Amino acid sequence: MIADYFAGFSTADLVVILYVIGIVAESMTAAVAAGRMRMDLFGVITLGALTALGGGTVRDVLLGTYPLTWVEQPLYLLTVIIAAVVTVRVSWLLVRLRRSFLVADAIGLAAFAVLGIQTAVSNGHGFIIACVAAVTTGVSGGVLRDVLSDRVPLVFHKEMYASAAVIGVMAWWGLDWRGAHEWVVILVTLTAVLGVRLLSLKRGWSLPVYEYDEEAAAAYDPRDALTTFLYQRARRIPGARTAYRGLRKMRLPPRSEHRRPEN
Repeated sequence: MIADYFAGFSTADLVVILYVIGIVAESMTAAVAAGRMRMDLFGVITLGALTALGGGTVRDVLLGTYPLTWVEQPLYLLTVIIAAVVTVRVSWLLVRLRRSFLVADAIGLAAFAVLGIQTAVSNGHGFIIACVAAVTTGVSGGVLRDVLSDRVPLVFHKEMYASAAVIGVMAWWGLDWRGAHEWVVILVTLTAVLGVRLLSLKRGWSLPVYEYDEEAAAAYDPRDALTTFLYQRARRIPGARTAYRGLRKMRLPPRSEHRRPEN
């Protein structure tokens, strides 16, 4: 009997199960954020629904896919609402099971990325739009949650969400180009996104952070930077040391040496 059940189990069923895990985890974390903002029950439900279903909604609106996923399947909306309400009563559980929720969130990201890619491909779009769809599905819900919680979205300065989704798109496109079977493409994409996300959490990976320092920018001298660049590579490039000496001679002397002689 069990063998017969798994015989009819498809990759689409697997993606749906992972998607449900992801929206439940997103809804519960959003409910906790709503509690920190001292929202009422309606605010908790609204924030949970926007976080869990916002990514897919934004994706479908951008790609013109109607009806929306949760409109076509209202059971997803009901699941999100129940998860948010339950969190109000068992919020203490999230503190003790924080790692489990991070894993569930990573699983949801993998499912969101696959669904975004599938939606883009089914509408006849290429690689770039597939990246947009995967990233939008994965991060838009968290961005809505953080904006409504009056804080800078974590995905913009800390979390490695979008990069994992893009890597998943690259894995999908590479396997599809090689002519791999559909279930191989989906499973490898899920594994790639999940693996990158979990490794980034464990090792603290993140994209380079841009920090603008006005004082340092004002004190920056391009001539000194060029001179330092050439000096560091003088031993590797033939003739670079001679060029460096020539640049040293070409540099203007201080202004004090250019004073006009007194009459």
